Amino acid sequence: MENDTKTVRTGREHIDPASIEVSPNAKLMLILAAVVAAICGGLYGYDTGIISGTLPLIGDDFHLNATMKEWVASAILLGAIFGAFGAGSLSEKFGRRNTTCLVSGVFVAGATACSLAPDVWSLIAARFVLGLAVGGSTQVVPMYISELAPQERRGTLVTMFNVAIGLGILIANIIGFTQRTAWGWRPMVGIAAIPAAIVFVSMFFMPKSPRWAAENEGMKSAIIQLGRIRTTKRAIRREVQTIRENAEGIEPQNRGWRGLLQPWVRPALVAALGVAFFTQCGGLEMMIYYTPTFLNDAGFGTSSALLASLGVAVIYCIMTFLGCMFVDRIGRRRLMLIMGPGAALSLVGLGVMFLSHPAPGSTGAYLIVVFLLLFMMFNSGGIQVCGWLLGAEMFPLSMRGQATSLHAATLWGADLLVTSTALSMAEAIGLSWTMWFYAFVNLASVIFVFFFVPETAGASLEDIEEALVEKRFRPTRGNTRIVQSEDEDVEEAA
Repeated sequence: MENDTKTVRTGREHIDPASIEVSPNAKLMLILAAVVAAICGGLYGYDTGIISGTLPLIGDDFHLNATMKEWVASAILLGAIFGAFGAGSLSEKFGRRNTTCLVSGVFVAGATACSLAPDVWSLIAARFVLGLAVGGSTQVVPMYISELAPQERRGTLVTMFNVAIGLGILIANIIGFTQRTAWGWRPMVGIAAIPAAIVFVSMFFMPKSPRWAAENEGMKSAIIQLGRIRTTKRAIRREVQTIRENAEGIEPQNRGWRGLLQPWVRPALVAALGVAFFTQCGGLEMMIYYTPTFLNDAGFGTSSALLASLGVAVIYCIMTFLGCMFVDRIGRRRLMLIMGPGAALSLVGLGVMFLSHPAPGSTGAYLIVVFLLLFMMFNSGGIQVCGWLLGAEMFPLSMRGQATSLHAATLWGADLLVTSTALSMAEAIGLSWTMWFYAFVNLASVIFVFFFVPETAGASLEDIEEALVEKRFRPTRGNTRIVQSEDEDVEEAA
């Protein structure tokens, strides 16, 4: 086979193909690395979702008013902003794998401190520390998985992070619904330390990011890492070549934070940060945190409100899993454009039902739950699947660590904005107008995606960077994909 005898050229290094070793367990290692890293998403989902069931108990224990409850809920989000920025520098200096390991250690410390907090201010401080881990994980984990994954499976593997978030939220709601009286809030928040400790130990045995290794340790190291997660030498040679070409001749002004100021990068910044903003400001986090509170205000009993909150978590989990399975086939852009209008219409219906003040047990009360679940279905199956993914794949390698920090910080800043104002907004303008406001935000997200977000499915990370350099990143009429599919090539040729 002629291709198997070619020398791999890696800058000044010449690698004999015979020296490339392919692990017999490469496919399993790739999946295992993605799953272990994605557990950090489950920790994020659990640590943010558990507040829904524990906040009433914490409020009773510490005698909190609505403002202090918002502080308790929002502290983790403020920490997440700082964690996202901090993890960017760490992931560039020490690597994606080592930073993920560090983040899981902070998860252990934060969850333990929350369970032992003697007063509300100690709890707020502990949730801030927990937020450092949450923010750090959302910066480094999608990027780590994205740089491990082959281009045809990148969407599926990266969105495992979203699936893990959904599972974490679901587990949090199950515990909140079934064990809140038996356990109390302290064991409910402290139990998250156990899976975090498992991730901490496991990450020592996972592969490094080949792209980080290429830039920081040389191409030989990158080839070793690729040998652990690719099934053929041909795939390794092809990927090494694209990584080498992408890494050669990078100008100093195109690196790090300075690189993000370059005009050619701006379309990726606009697209990724815009989707990040709409991902969190569309209202999903508000529903996760405050569904029991909203339903109690609408006349639902505590058990019914918690059961509806559990239904929200189930829908989120199912839809993110389905999104994970189909995001590479359907495409990121198309998925958001299909699901976004449904999310907006569901919130319009929810606002109408809140305005009618239906009696408990009436048809109107059931419709509130139906519209709530429909919103979760459309939102979590659309923009939620793509929000984290786009930030992990749109930015050039020379500035990816800093860019993903900014992306994650945007996500958490938007989340903090929603979480810290949702209850106050509902009290000031009522539940109906609050839902209609978020319906408008979801509609605006569809318009934004249509004009600014290209289709990145099927494109390698290097293809996306090339599109930025060649100024063909932004979607245009009849050309919305970074890389055209074979069917589209045939149609164009015809």
